[in-house]
Amino acid sequence: MRTAKISLFAFLLVTAATCISFCEGKSNVLCIESERQALLKFKQDLVDESNRLSSWVDGEDCCEWIGVSCNNLTGHVNKLHLGLLSSEPVWYAPDAELDSYHRSKLGGKINASLLDLKYLNFLDLSNNDFGGVQIPEFIGSLKRLTYLSLSGSNYVEAIPHKLGNLSKLHYLDLGHNLLLKVETLQWVSGLSSLHYLDLSEADLTNATDWLQVTNKHPSLVELHLSGCHLNLNNDPSPISVNYTSLAVLDLSNNMFSSIPTWIFSLGSLVSIDLSNDRFNAVEDVIPNGFQNLSSLKFLDLSWNLFSPSLIPSWLSNLNQLQFLGLGNVGLQGNFSSVIGNLSSLTNLDLSINQLETIVPKCLESLCNLREMDLSDNEIDHEVSEIIESLSKCSSDSLESLDVSRNKLSGHLTDKLGQFKSLADLSLFENSISGPIPFSIGKLSLLENLAVSDNRLNATLPHSLGQLGNLVELDVTNNMLEGNISEMHFSSLTRLRLLRASNNMLTFKPNPSWIPPFLCKWIELGNWHLGPDFPQWLQYQKNLSSLDISHTRILGVIPDWFWNLSTEFDRLNFSNNQLTGKISYLPVSRSVDLSSNQFTGPLPRVSQYLQYLFLSKNLFLGSLYNFLCNSSNELIILDIGSNLLSGQIPDCWENWRGLSVLRLENNNLTGKIPRSMGSIYGSISEWIGDKHANLVVLNLRSNNFQGNIPHQICGLQSLHVLDLGYNNILGPIPKCFSNLSVLTTKNLTQQMASWEIEGFVFTLSALLAMKGRQDEYSSTLRLVTIVDLSVNNLTGEIPKELGNLTGLQSLNLSRNLLTGKIPENIGNMKCLESLDLSVNQLHGEIPSSFSNLNFLNHLNLSDNFLTGQIPSGTQLQSFDEFSYIGNYLCGPPVSKNCSKVGKTHNDTTGGRHEGRKGSKVNGLYVSIVGGFVMGFWLVVAPLFFIGSWRSTYYRKLEQIGDKLYVFWATIDM
Repeated sequence: MRTAKISLFAFLLVTAATCISFCEGKSNVLCIESERQALLKFKQDLVDESNRLSSWVDGEDCCEWIGVSCNNLTGHVNKLHLGLLSSEPVWYAPDAELDSYHRSKLGGKINASLLDLKYLNFLDLSNNDFGGVQIPEFIGSLKRLTYLSLSGSNYVEAIPHKLGNLSKLHYLDLGHNLLLKVETLQWVSGLSSLHYLDLSEADLTNATDWLQVTNKHPSLVELHLSGCHLNLNNDPSPISVNYTSLAVLDLSNNMFSSIPTWIFSLGSLVSIDLSNDRFNAVEDVIPNGFQNLSSLKFLDLSWNLFSPSLIPSWLSNLNQLQFLGLGNVGLQGNFSSVIGNLSSLTNLDLSINQLETIVPKCLESLCNLREMDLSDNEIDHEVSEIIESLSKCSSDSLESLDVSRNKLSGHLTDKLGQFKSLADLSLFENSISGPIPFSIGKLSLLENLAVSDNRLNATLPHSLGQLGNLVELDVTNNMLEGNISEMHFSSLTRLRLLRASNNMLTFKPNPSWIPPFLCKWIELGNWHLGPDFPQWLQYQKNLSSLDISHTRILGVIPDWFWNLSTEFDRLNFSNNQLTGKISYLPVSRSVDLSSNQFTGPLPRVSQYLQYLFLSKNLFLGSLYNFLCNSSNELIILDIGSNLLSGQIPDCWENWRGLSVLRLENNNLTGKIPRSMGSIYGSISEWIGDKHANLVVLNLRSNNFQGNIPHQICGLQSLHVLDLGYNNILGPIPKCFSNLSVLTTKNLTQQMASWEIEGFVFTLSALLAMKGRQDEYSSTLRLVTIVDLSVNNLTGEIPKELGNLTGLQSLNLSRNLLTGKIPENIGNMKCLESLDLSVNQLHGEIPSSFSNLNFLNHLNLSDNFLTGQIPSGTQLQSFDEFSYIGNYLCGPPVSKNCSKVGKTHNDTTGGRHEGRKGSKVNGLYVSIVGGFVMGFWLVVAPLFFIGSWRSTYYRKLEQIGDKLYVFWATIDM
């Protein structure tokens, strides 16, 4: 909900100035030569990229120049209007429009030739960009000024005190220059005629005299000190406040620990803003002193940390209130009748509270309501009753309705079409079901329709195509189904955002169809768009972000697509059957091409790319060109499950921002280089020294060799370490206990998906956990894993691993580890999966295993463990196969520990079964003999006859290729 702040004086003053300027603009009086020359000097020092001042030409009447006004009697220049509109173009504006806006800002410096404009009384240079310079001191010598606005123009450092000489000044706006600093406001004392003062976002931390100084201006009508670091607790001398004329007070986004009580004595106040969306908010109860301000029309207390309470009953006394902002202030209970009594309300914000119920009848008296925001509450009600109640009185006035992120249920009613003025409708993240009513097409002014994350079904109504003003349409994550036709978009000429992923919709327009819209953002994931690449996309010349994942598209991406933009922000083509080679990806933020059939070498990428997903394709060749011939800002690099080969080159010094690195399931070999910047081959020093932000390191299923370097222990942010299925040698480093994230039980910074301004890219990890390979995606944030399985690790299990108290899965299976299991393994109380199978461990199972209360998968099989299995609910709950191939006794295995002399027998007849007796079963002899005979009949010819061997392996490759294509087709 946009805050509509009251600014009475500014409105009247600017309106009067505009009217006078209009009249004066028609005068036939020529400007004075000396003033024309002064203006030309002023222009000479400006940077004007867009030629805004092209009319400022020597020899022409300066009173006719753009932005210049003269007195219609004397010809003296008295006004300079060179400010820009305060707001930038909307986000969906074409890049050319955004660029034009920024280029239209004046820059350079302010020439002192303005002093030659002796009669100048109005100077507006707001919303330009003067490049971080100080406000010129000479402006304090323009003694006739009554209006001065330098807001939002990138001025820095101290405000010159000479501005205090402008005794005739009525209006002073220096706000929104983020680096302005003010040590004292004593200079403001000289502005005896001041009616309007705005210093918003200037740093007034040390200006403890702000209250005393501004209080001495009896004519002050508006005071704006938003975001100025004010803190009344630092004021050494509280005073009696006497703002006799003050009507508008904005102290939002400051550092007050409580509401200043002097505010309640300002009976003339019409508008007060104490909202706070920064970290330092008021921590107190909502004071009832506001009820004394009976003239209030605007009250905003949003985003303060008030104690939980019901909606205050004293609000009923503010019967002139038009704007009420109580968003995120700890409100609980019901949407009470107190609100219903405020019949003058035009804007109501109760968002981000804990309101649970609403009495729809309370809405029936809000006949002037234009904007209502009840989002992010716990309101459990039928959505149709809310819409019907609002339609009884505010159907003509309501412009914005937001009840998103609640517990609304039921169906949307046809009465929705009665809200003729509705421009913004947000109902997302509820439990609304049924179809979108056909009457939606009657909302001719609707600009934003957001109904994502509900249970809407049926298909989209054709009447959507009648919404000629619609800019944003979001129906993502519903149960919509059926066919979409060109009619659904027939009049959507202003559509800029189309989000409709994760529905069951089919869209196959005529190949010659030209969309009426030019979208900047399109998401159609999980639609049926294939098999052909959508031809209508070639007309989306402003396209920045595109998601057509899981859409059954086949074939090569057409060349015209890469010509749509010199640089996209986001692309997601994952889980299709796209083929061909890609030489360059012109994407600046994120790209996901995973689970396709792209071939050739890895493509070059933009130096600004942050997220790259290329896994499960057929990319092949060396990594050298990809890694060594570019530098970038990648945070995620996922190129696992391809056909990459060779060694990883020594080029990682330019990849220091990586948080996730996945190279698993390739054909990489060798050792990772020891020099910084390399990840080729073995695992070495570059990892710990220069990639401390790494969250996921997955090098599974390659042919890496060498030892695990101690530098890997420098990965302080590591959540998942998977080095399984390689040829890594040597001991497990003791310094694993330095992996600080894995030693923490409360893991709050784990990431499995990255939401990039609306696009969610899920990082799945194929990890061996709980005895099987599982793919973790949205749940990866809950997983911490160390997997070193199927290598050639030797030595004992370091007791330091017991310090990894935040670890949930540890897999050391199928190595050559020896010694005993460390006793302090029992300290790893978050463990859910532990696999130490197929090693050479001996001794007893530590009794501390009984402390592993969350353990739901255990495999200690095929070692040399002896003794009794420790008693404990968890350990006895596993079946005997968790312990097979050892010399253990006690439940759950069948061997009874009381039978002396038999505790060293195999637990369940595992790999040591043959040691129990001298008799050999004849069946085993037959099996062995048959195996030997069959082996030599089949293998020997292949071994000795080269032509047979070549034919055999070619046939195997053909079968493998067919199976790959078959399963890839099934996955689509």
